[in-house]
Order: sequence, then C-alpha cells, then structure tokens
Amino acid sequence: MAALLWLDHLPRPGWHNMALDAALLDRARRTGEMVLRLYRWSPSCLSFGRHEPAGRRYDRARIEKLGLDTVRRPTGGRAVWHAQELTYSLTAPLGAFGGLREAYLEIHAMLANAVRRMGAHVELARDPARTPGLSAGACFTGAVGGEVVAEGDKLVGSAQLREGGAFLQHGSMLLGGDQHLLTELSIGPAQLTRSRALAEVLRRPVTFEEAARAVAEAARTWRTGWRLFQDEEAVLTAATAHATRFSDPGWTWDR
Repeated sequence: MAALLWLDHLPRPGWHNMALDAALLDRARRTGEMVLRLYRWSPSCLSFGRHEPAGRRYDRARIEKLGLDTVRRPTGGRAVWHAQELTYSLTAPLGAFGGLREAYLEIHAMLANAVRRMGAHVELARDPARTPGLSAGACFTGAVGGEVVAEGDKLVGSAQLREGGAFLQHGSMLLGGDQHLLTELSIGPAQLTRSRALAEVLRRPVTFEEAARAVAEAARTWRTGWRLFQDEEAVLTAATAHATRFSDPGWTWDR
C-alpha cells in the first residue's frame, strides 16, 4: 500500500477542505492508497458533525450576523471551531488497520508522538470503549478513550467515516486560542468547552509549519515508505463533485 504525505500549505474555506477530504476518501476506495493530508482553514470556520442537530444547538442567526463560516463534516462527532490549529486527514483502505477502532488508536498514537517531539507531555485518554453522544456538547468539551490529552484536557479531536472498504479520519490539533466561542454561540445552557492548546502547554507560540514538520516526522517513524503526494491537481478536480453539498446551507443546517 502506497503511503503518501500531502503538506497542503494553502489555507482553504471549510467547504473546500471537506470536499477535498471526501475526494481523498473516494480515491482510497479506488486506488488503495493511504494519504495523510495536513491543512488549515481560511477563514476560520465552525464545523458540525454529520448527524449533529446544529440548528437546535447553535444560534444560526447570531452566527450569520457575525459572518462566521460554517460547514457540516462528512464524519460524525460534534462541533469544532477551526482557527489556530493544524488539521489532519488520513484516508486509507480499512484493511490496512484491521478496523475503525484500531485505526483511531494507531493514528492518535502517532499524533501523540508528534506532540511529544515538540516538547509537550501528552497521553492517550483511557476508557477506549467509550464514545460521546451527540447531546454531550462541543467536540472539545471533554476527552474520550484514545484521544490525545494534555493534563487531562483534549488537545486533538477526531472523527471518522467508513465508506465501502475505505475510511476517512480527520481531526484538529489545537495550536493556540480556545473553543469557548462554541459555548457563546450555543442555544440555551451549554457545557463549558474545555480544551488545551499547544501554545499553553509549551508556553510559547506554535506555528502550523512547526506542527506539520512534527507530524510528518512522527508519521515516518510510525510506518515506512512515505512519499510526498504529487497528484494535488487531480484531487482538486475530483473535489468539485463534492463542492455543492458542502457549500449548501441546507446540508449545513437542516438536521
């Protein structure tokens, strides 16, 4: 199985990032390749999980008045504010890992190694069998089994999607800032969103470039034979087939 690393340095809007991840999932089913894409967002974006009741949980009128970008992910899970972070996606045949849970734990172990390379002490949360319900608040409200935590607070949040014999896992590594905006945008009482950014843990700024280098190095020690991804234009073209869905307010809010 080919293992390919895509350092996507061009920040993209939410709909485009999700369309690219969906196109990479299509590609994994077709080619059997594993692609690790590292990327970021511009403008900052509020994303909802695939089945999350966004319209009942978040104040759409206020979000639109503030001019915030929004998108619904193809994966499950709960809301994330994408601002000062590194986002990763990994697409691959599921057989390369044995199952979704195995993939989840392996990928998070690799990401924990990347964070340690930057000087932070992190671990994987215990209770690997537990998964959060959709009523449990925002993604970074609390950590569940297998997620990367620093001093008990979630540092990386992830979600998955399986289609056919392939899967997509993508998630956010918080580099700076926090997720408190989600509490402010909630309708009615909301759990305080707890998170910890790398800048807070390390007591210094952390750039996207530094984090991307650390993840790339951790990936190369995790599995051998990585090559740089050279087929960006083909994926950009393939992503147009998903663009309408992810840029549609109906897809984003009608749940």
